[in-house]
Amino acid sequence: MDPTHRGPEEYGRDNDGIGETAGRRRPPRDPLAPDFGQQTPQQARVVRLISGDYLLTVNPVDGSEVELCPPGEQPAPPARRTAAERADRERATAPPVPPGPPAPQLPLLERAEERERLVRLLARGRSVRLTGPAGSGRTTLLNAVAADCADLAPDGVVRLCGHKRTATDLLHGLFEAVRDAPLHRPDHAGLLAEVRGIGAVVVLDDLEFGGAALEELLDATPECAFLFATTPDVAAPTADSYLEEVFLPGLGRGSSIELLEQVVERPLTDAEANWAGDLWFESEGLPLRFVQAGALLRQRDMARSDPEAYGGPDARSAEAPFGHDEDTDGVHIPLPSLGEGAAPAALLASRLSGPARDTLRFAVALGGEVPHQAHLPALVGDTHADAALGELAGCGLLSPAGPRYRLAAGVTAQLAAAGYDEDSTDRARTAARHYAWWAGHPSVTPARVAAEADAVIAAMAQLVPGDEAGQTSAAVLLARSAAPALAAGLHWGAWERALRLGQEAARIAGEVAEEAYFHHELGVLALCTGNPDRARAELETSISMRGAIADKSGAVAGRRALALVADRSGGPLPGVLTPVADEVPVPRPAEPVRPPVGPTPPVAQTLSRSYGDVAATDVTAVMAKQSGPGAAAAARGGRLAMLGRARRNLVAACAGVLLAGVLGTVVVLGLTSGDGDAQGNPGVTTEEPADRGDSGDEAPADGPTDGPAPADTASGGGEATPGPSGSEAAPSGSGTPSTGPTEPGGAPSSSTPSGGTPSSTRPPTSPGPTGSATTEPSSPAPTPTDTGSPTPTETEPSSPDTSDSASGPSLSSSPPAAADADSGPAVA
Repeated sequence: MDPTHRGPEEYGRDNDGIGETAGRRRPPRDPLAPDFGQQTPQQARVVRLISGDYLLTVNPVDGSEVELCPPGEQPAPPARRTAAERADRERATAPPVPPGPPAPQLPLLERAEERERLVRLLARGRSVRLTGPAGSGRTTLLNAVAADCADLAPDGVVRLCGHKRTATDLLHGLFEAVRDAPLHRPDHAGLLAEVRGIGAVVVLDDLEFGGAALEELLDATPECAFLFATTPDVAAPTADSYLEEVFLPGLGRGSSIELLEQVVERPLTDAEANWAGDLWFESEGLPLRFVQAGALLRQRDMARSDPEAYGGPDARSAEAPFGHDEDTDGVHIPLPSLGEGAAPAALLASRLSGPARDTLRFAVALGGEVPHQAHLPALVGDTHADAALGELAGCGLLSPAGPRYRLAAGVTAQLAAAGYDEDSTDRARTAARHYAWWAGHPSVTPARVAAEADAVIAAMAQLVPGDEAGQTSAAVLLARSAAPALAAGLHWGAWERALRLGQEAARIAGEVAEEAYFHHELGVLALCTGNPDRARAELETSISMRGAIADKSGAVAGRRALALVADRSGGPLPGVLTPVADEVPVPRPAEPVRPPVGPTPPVAQTLSRSYGDVAATDVTAVMAKQSGPGAAAAARGGRLAMLGRARRNLVAACAGVLLAGVLGTVVVLGLTSGDGDAQGNPGVTTEEPADRGDSGDEAPADGPTDGPAPADTASGGGEATPGPSGSEAAPSGSGTPSTGPTEPGGAPSSSTPSGGTPSSTRPPTSPGPTGSATTEPSSPAPTPTDTGSPTPTETEPSSPDTSDSASGPSLSSSPPAAADADSGPAVA
């Protein structure tokens, strides 16, 4: 997109200066040295068009850009075409007249009754489905009916082709034929509103769908009368459809022989009439077979006068029939066999010129699609190869399909059986390279590429998937060149097929940059056609692939389109997380909220290490309910603060809550069972019973009991806490905690046994400046009633060990201090 010039650009920017477009004239060059050292840069076709509410900029370099249409650039309401404009458009979209002498105009035989009935039904506003086998003359009958209905509807007669078209493609084709809206493609709602007011007789040949899709097409155009031409193998309409059914049979024997004489332009001999009668019985009177049979008889007449040119020496019969005069009747050439008359494509092709046969090989390689006559000289390699189209049309090997020609019914299979598909892969690759150069040339308009879309898509389809080297790369190059032109030409059905074929070819070839481009274009197409889910998936894939190859400009274009998808669909913006509906975001406090009661239980500390802070906070909140409403409120505040930090901890919170429901009850029971001892004996912890050392025969799990404790033990059991005067409490070997000097507040300081958990009366310790453990009180310690040092009282061994029963060794708040063999065992 041009950031400085917002006007439409068809051929991109010029390199002569900033802000100059390609439409400006270049300075004149020296005629003596026109191109020495000067190479014309390749110009990119950039087209801006309106699609519904979006402004689409087709950029073939980094990918199309889509944005909401600015207020000043909404298109005006489409104007209705006049009768003269419709006639000009119909002549422009008709298939080209083949070069060479004009073919004879064949009469419409035995079709008067069907013709009158069709015109009568269309005049009454009824839609008709004309069904006939391939080659029964449906197209010729449609032309006659269209001429009879020219003045029936206010919008005249609209000719459409249903070959490889969907119902949406046909609705857009009807809109373009009646309304004048350049570079404007309405969305689905706008399209339905526009076509609802169109009143025309729509003649649609080669319909390829039925059922619900056909009913959708009829419901969208209530003011139109349709004449569909289809084959019996196409799906029938629904049971409640109001379509009139007309079946088109073959011709009678007399009409078939008359048609054959019109093609040959002379009366038939008795032998030829008998041969035509057998052919009528074999082909069931299909007019196409007699047109091709007439071409065989014309070639036979030419071979009788010049056998070397038509068939060579083998064309001469060894035995002439009785009474045959070669001077009068010419060289005797036998009539084709009945099989050759029923399937005459191979015999007809053998008597054509070399360029015509090469054209047939290219058509077989493209699945029956015949390239335009302007491409034949480049494909075949003969400057006069465009005349081959006239030869093929005169032999009845072609049939019109919209603005182009394709091989007639059954011709592709007959030529493939004759060996015309032996080098189809090489010819498809040649066609793909030619179309890639042609579609990407700045002088080729998008309308011309859209008219050749079927052949372009067929060339890609023959190469994907491909086993030979270079097949998929050629398909990628063709899709990369043709896709922007098809998008700018408003042929979005072919645009989507080209993108999908190109994406598959790029994936097989391993071209990541091109595959990312096709994913981006598919996302933009899905957004413009009203499919945000598919657009989001395609754009996210493109952004990730472009990020992997460091394509910054392409990734930026993808993020812009993805942001528009999120804005239009109402979802979250890319990279932005929204809070849960029932949770109010809480600003993160400067310090984490701590429960006012006791230390963090071992279960909560273990869950904090395993599942994150949210799980530990939930367990703390469960325990806080046992201590009063204030503590529970503080715990809930801490939980909300934790939840407000990041939504990514929600999964861990769910896992923690489930585990806390089981373990929290055990923790609460353990704390409740130790409350009596803690209140009666302030010097006894709830984690270690007072009579632990009286048993004498129980050794601590950490190591031997004799010997001094390590100096670097941080649990508080191996080194006494120094008091204000520098004295320290001596460790007790009997298991009863020794009472040290009182703190300044009057609270006694006691040491904690090794491997235990600090009690509720012992604040957590932290290393001081000198490496020793210092006291950091988190809550004021309870003041005893007397001023003297409390004397530890011996308790009866009635309560079990709450440390082992409540949480167990695996759920301790910190791992037990390991005993050093050199320094001696730890103190129990």
